[in-house]
Amino acid sequence: MLLSFRRLTLSVLTGSLVALAAASANADEKLVTVGTAGVTGVYYPAGGAICRLVNRGRKEHGIRCAVESTGGSISNLDAMRAGELDMGIVQSDWLYHAYKGSDLFADEGPNHHLRAVFSLHSEPFIVLTRADAKIDSFDQLKGKRINIGSPGSGMRATMEALMKRKGWTEKSFASVMELKPSEQAQALCANRIDAMIYAAGNPNGAIQQVTMLCNTKLVGVTGPDADALVQENPYYFRAVIPGGMYQGNPNPVQTIGVEAVLVAPDTLSPEIVYDMVKAVFDNLDNFKTLHPVFATLDAPHMVHDAATLAPLHEGAARYYREKGLLH
Repeated sequence: MLLSFRRLTLSVLTGSLVALAAASANADEKLVTVGTAGVTGVYYPAGGAICRLVNRGRKEHGIRCAVESTGGSISNLDAMRAGELDMGIVQSDWLYHAYKGSDLFADEGPNHHLRAVFSLHSEPFIVLTRADAKIDSFDQLKGKRINIGSPGSGMRATMEALMKRKGWTEKSFASVMELKPSEQAQALCANRIDAMIYAAGNPNGAIQQVTMLCNTKLVGVTGPDADALVQENPYYFRAVIPGGMYQGNPNPVQTIGVEAVLVAPDTLSPEIVYDMVKAVFDNLDNFKTLHPVFATLDAPHMVHDAATLAPLHEGAARYYREKGLLH
């Protein structure tokens, strides 16, 4: 009985020491949570790809990176402002408006604590039409049945910006629908609309699906009005949808779009941000293989596109200067 008691006591003590050692190790570990979006979108695996590279070097820098599924750009910006997220992936337009205190962020005012870390993939504005609608240019949408996107969505904001430049209103079309992204494919293939719009990294599963369900045509967004939007708004960028990416559309299509950007508040330690940026940029070729939308990433653009939207985080800027990406 006494021997059993001693063994039990030794076991408890050993377990306690192991627990204390683990607690001590965890206390030294720095947890960084990256807000993304829904698990079926591109932001969630993008955050996962960043965390995968960061976590590989955990023994050296002591950072544990974790991904959190959220409501997307606006949710991430609100959570960072409230101190509930360490980092977030957001659309370039919403980052710009949050930093400036404009558009949806007008009531709460500018958040000058936001810092850009680096840009990720582009999110081209996609106009997809029925092949039998005979729409060859964006201007030919006038008088057609179109979906302009659900209110508050990024694609709707871009569509409204283009309509404003052209002097169009909803009355400029034969009919207007405000469908959610998940409802557009069926409406297009069922001949309820002539054209749908989308904004996402390419290749995109939803667009791949609709181009396989019915005969469709991608239409470019080019010309003086598109050029003016890019020149006047730092959050819009020129974009290309590669030829052959979607069934029935063998040629590249020129358009405009926004970009996904990794963002952090200026209160996040510069050392942490430096180590996270280093984990990605020192392994950029590997990073580009972790998701198809990363295939065309280019280090200088990742740095300079982000810097046009909000100041670069101190930790990120330090790494870029060391590598000659920033002067």
